[in-house]
Amino acid sequence: MIDERREAQRRHPATPSAPRQSFAHPSEAILAALLDRYGIAWVYEPVAFPLAWHPDGRQSMAFRPDFYLPERRHFLELTTADQRLVTRKNAKVRRFRALYPEFGITVVYQRDFRQLCEQNGLRFDASNAA
Repeated sequence: MIDERREAQRRHPATPSAPRQSFAHPSEAILAALLDRYGIAWVYEPVAFPLAWHPDGRQSMAFRPDFYLPERRHFLELTTADQRLVTRKNAKVRRFRALYPEFGITVVYQRDFRQLCEQNGLRFDASNAA
């Protein structure tokens, strides 16, 4: 029983063990801990995808999704900024989908992330938004 409790505490996002990764935003660390909690393998920002090029061929725009889920060949992009501020990111996601149809991508918006946190007994603080 004690070992089960220790394991639950170790895997609970509110009490993560030593961080495996440095994240750009606290919300990304929470999402990573939730993925760990549910046994979903992930890699943080593994690759940047070129989205646009200058006439001479140099890359002019890229997109680096936050998480890659290798077992699902799927990316997650977390955007916990206010919905009205995500227009540019949505444009990049549309371009990513057009250029790289072999990969799936899900955008986790603030409302989705808040709901995910609530379902797992966590409090989402918008001031720590990504």
